[in-house]
Amino acid sequence: MSKMSDLSMCISEMRSAAASLISAADSLALLFSGEDPVEEQAKQPEATAPKPITLEDVRGVMADKSAKGHGKAVKALLRKYQAAKLSDVDPSDYADLLLEAQAIGAEVAPDA
Repeated sequence: MSKMSDLSMCISEMRSAAASLISAADSLALLFSGEDPVEEQAKQPEATAPKPITLEDVRGVMADKSAKGHGKAVKALLRKYQAAKLSDVDPSDYADLLLEAQAIGAEVAPDA
């Protein structure tokens, strides 16, 4: 795994941990505040779901990588997802494909 992929995974895990800590702190505050949990939930705005990854998001990254001379790696990545072209990729795989595409060309040589 490249250092960029490792960094991306660490950032994702840190965000997840932070969200869990905030949720735990909110629960404790609510528990000891004496307020009715139903009323408190009604006051809170609904959490927005993360924007789903679209074909256009993936296409932008893949086109950029191809333009930077990584066309063979882009084609190999498409083959990995059993696709001859990007539109053949299953939309449920867009997030994974996007992460792998972002890592193309970002490999850092190991420290000597």
